Amino acid sequence: MELFLEDGFTSINKNGEELCGDNVASCVIDDYTTLVLADGLGSGVKANILSILTSKILCTMVSNDIDMEECIETMIQTLPVCKEREVAYSTFSVIHVNKQGVGYMFEFDNPQAIYYHDGQCQDFEREELDILGKKVFKTNLALKPNDIVIVMSDGTIHAGIGMILNFGWQRKEIIDYLNKAIKTNMSARCVSCLLTRACNDLYLDKPGDDTTVAAVRIREKCTVDIMVGPPVDKEKDDFYINRFLSGEGKKVVCGGTSSIIVAKHLNTEIKTNFDFPDPDVPPIATIKGIDLTTEGVLTIRKLLYISEKYISPNDLTPKNFVKKDGASLLADMLFEKATHINFYVGQGINTAHQHLPIDLTMKLKLVEAIAENLKKIGKVVTVQYD
Repeated sequence: MELFLEDGFTSINKNGEELCGDNVASCVIDDYTTLVLADGLGSGVKANILSILTSKILCTMVSNDIDMEECIETMIQTLPVCKEREVAYSTFSVIHVNKQGVGYMFEFDNPQAIYYHDGQCQDFEREELDILGKKVFKTNLALKPNDIVIVMSDGTIHAGIGMILNFGWQRKEIIDYLNKAIKTNMSARCVSCLLTRACNDLYLDKPGDDTTVAAVRIREKCTVDIMVGPPVDKEKDDFYINRFLSGEGKKVVCGGTSSIIVAKHLNTEIKTNFDFPDPDVPPIATIKGIDLTTEGVLTIRKLLYISEKYISPNDLTPKNFVKKDGASLLADMLFEKATHINFYVGQGINTAHQHLPIDLTMKLKLVEAIAENLKKIGKVVTVQYD
C-alpha cells in the first residue's frame, strides 16, 4: 500500500487587522513533509514579521535535518526585538514526518496538538525538553493511514471569550467538537477549515485574535485520470483511450465529444441524467466503466471557480462537497479524494463549439489553471496533450 502525506491550513485575522500574526510554512524534501505553524507576539505588522521569520527559518532548517537546539538558537539570534516588551518572541509547532508516517513534532507555547486516530481525537505522548531556557515538547510520530495531526494558534482556545463563552473554548470542548465533526475521509484542509470556521462562529465573525489551524494527514494514494476533449488525430482514438483507461486510477471524462468516443470504444451507451442540482452546471451522464462523466468547458469553468475558493487559506467555505452537480462531484474527486491527478487533454477541434464563443485556447487555459491550483495544495499532477 503506497501512502501519501497531505497538509492544509486555514487562517483568520484578528478583527481590524490587515495582516495575520500567524503564519504557516510547509515544504516537501525527498520523502519528508515539514510543516511549521508560528504565532508572533501580539498582532498586526510586528506579529506578522515574527511569525513569517519563525516559520520560514524553522521549516528550512528542520527540513534539512538541523538539530532543534541549533534551530532555536538561530531563531533567537534572528528575530527582531520588540521595543515595547524588549523580547523577540514567537510560539511554534513543527511537524516533520515521512511518507510512512514516521517522524517527530516539536511544540513551543502553542496549544497542545490534537491527534486524530481510529476515529477519535486524543493527546500525544510528549517529552518535555529544556532548549536554551525554553520549555519545548517533543513527540515521536508513528502515524497510521487516516491519522491526522492538528496544530493551532491560541486564537482557537480564546474563541468566544467575553462573548458567547466566559473563558474561551476549552481544549476538551474542542476535542468534543472535532470528534463529532471529523469524518474519516476528510482531507487535512477540510479538517483545518472545520475548526477555524467554528472558532470564527464563536467570535461572532469578529475574531479577538489571529486564529490558525493546520493539519497533516497520512492516507492511501488515490489516482484520478481525467480526459478532457477529443484527440487531434481521430485515427488514433483507440490508442489514446486505451492509454487513458490502462492506469490504476479512477476515470473521469469531461466533454460531450470525449464521452461519445469513450462510450464507443467501450461498446456501451451514454445515459444522460436530466437533473439540474445547479442551474449553472450542465447535467452529468453515466458511462459503464467510467467513474464520472461531465459536460466540458462550462463544468470546468465552474470547477476553476470552486478551486480558487478551495485553495485560499482565508476562505471559510466548507471544503467537503455535498452538492451533486458535475462541478461539485469533480471538485470532490480532485481536491478532496485524489492525491495524484493525470490530465489527458485532447487538442482536437470540438464541432459542437463551432458557433459558440469557446475555443481550444480557452479550454487549455482552464485546465492549466486548475492543474496549478491542484499543485499549490500538494497534489501530484501531470498534463499530457493529445
